[in-house]
Amino acid sequence: MSNKTDSNVYTLLFAIGMVVVVGALLAFVAQTLKPTIDENKRIEKQQNILYAMGVNENDESSAIFIADKVVGAEFKKYITKQLVITNKTNVEEDAQAYLIDVKKEQAQAKEGKERRLPLFVGEKDGKTYYVAPIRGKGLWDAVWGYVAMNEKMVVQGAYFDHKGETAGLGANIKERYFMDDFIGEHLLDASGNFAGIAISKSNGDPLNKDKTDNEVDAIAGATITGDGVAAMIKSELKLYVPYFKTLKN
Repeated sequence: MSNKTDSNVYTLLFAIGMVVVVGALLAFVAQTLKPTIDENKRIEKQQNILYAMGVNENDESSAIFIADKVVGAEFKKYITKQLVITNKTNVEEDAQAYLIDVKKEQAQAKEGKERRLPLFVGEKDGKTYYVAPIRGKGLWDAVWGYVAMNEKMVVQGAYFDHKGETAGLGANIKERYFMDDFIGEHLLDASGNFAGIAISKSNGDPLNKDKTDNEVDAIAGATITGDGVAAMIKSELKLYVPYFKTLKN
């Protein structure tokens, strides 16, 4: 006689049972860890926003966030408004704007739906900062960042990160020597039109003294990643131009 456990029906039922059990366990783990995951996302986003406006623990060469345990208090201290922009110039305050998923909003726009643009207004040392989150595509995967600007769309600070760029090459977009080059760069050209910031191998300004040329020096061996960052800056920050024009009125 054949053993019942050798039958195809038993095998199928066993497989179904295992899928159900494993699925239930994964769902339980995900639900249990959700508060921790959400808290980590909050901390990371707040650290990124503050970093861009110069609230960090940087030493002479390294990019260092403020500590997890104080980021919430520091965020409340420096960020005076969280705005959501729709339809180019319609602005509403939203205390949860920092939780808006830029990737999902980009997908919404591709489907022809209205996109929400978060913008964070901060005050530090008597200066007003406008910090915008941006997202694009590098060589291998997503790149993203936060750019702090003044009312004239002059960059006051930036933080960039990536999902899978090459170590020692494209991954260096999150190194201080690259991010600091953006400080003082103009996003508008001499005529006041939005130009963005190119990342150029032929920049001819390795010390980055010219802040009105709409260019910074490229990272050696990371042309495609640099092009992705430049494209991200141009396509994403251009969306904020109508809002910045209202600041001049």
